[in-house]
Amino acid sequence: MKLGMIDAEAGLRVVALNPDGQYVDLLALDAQIAPTLIGILADPEGLARVASALVTGWSKGPFIEGRLVAPFSRPGKIICIGLNYRDHAKETGAEIPTEPVVFSKFFNTITSPEAPVVLPSVAHQVDFEAELVAVIGKTAKNVSKSKAFEFIAGYTCGNDVSARDWQKGRPGGQWLMGKTPDTFAPIGPWFVTADEIGDPHDLAISLKLNQVVMQQSRTNELIFGIDELVAHLSQLVTLEPGDLIFTGTPSGVGVARKPPVFLKNGDVMEVEIEGIGVLRNPVVADSHNR
Repeated sequence: MKLGMIDAEAGLRVVALNPDGQYVDLLALDAQIAPTLIGILADPEGLARVASALVTGWSKGPFIEGRLVAPFSRPGKIICIGLNYRDHAKETGAEIPTEPVVFSKFFNTITSPEAPVVLPSVAHQVDFEAELVAVIGKTAKNVSKSKAFEFIAGYTCGNDVSARDWQKGRPGGQWLMGKTPDTFAPIGPWFVTADEIGDPHDLAISLKLNQVVMQQSRTNELIFGIDELVAHLSQLVTLEPGDLIFTGTPSGVGVARKPPVFLKNGDVMEVEIEGIGVLRNPVVADSHNR
């Protein structure tokens, strides 16, 4: 299933995308369905209830119109993995890590499809990072690698926008400040349930900047697979429904190019992942920097 959130005339609504491109209003189908995707995942029967309602809803509706917004607007955790593609490690000249490099973002970074990514007036080397985002479907603690996929509900596209001059150019390296400016984590357009993705370790992933391909790879370049990440993280951190894991970015990032390419006012980024869709975001300068 492709599920999402839209801003409709009646407010925010949780929807499913049918094969004809129509938005099926899930709450109108079944009033017991939670009004948000996190709520659906928190209900042990949530996804099954949605699937049951869609047996008739796919073709008959009711349908609704609106603007797509981020499928998860206030996730409990946004966990990110650095240097997790072999081709990306190679382009940076870094050694292959022996365990996942973990950092985080706050939910102020979450941005909807088509919504602008805002360049802070104090950041001058802002970069793009196409990423497959895994979504936790049930509470996970001390999960083994062999059972890890049981805790993944599905996937979405993400863009780990990064201020490189803050991430590495400040005293001590300010990863948190470089990764957590407002709007620096676009996600969407859809949350796709795991059963529709097949092998998440063999998906095409790309990013275009102003229609020019900058990143193009496959998720089989991942150093640590999604099952390894869930097992590693859950040793110390309880993962909960709706938590997001940004799994890393492939080669082609702006900072590694010669000369470097950084985002500027008027740019348009498009992340595309096989089976999920295209996440498009324009770039605008902060009002203090225009």
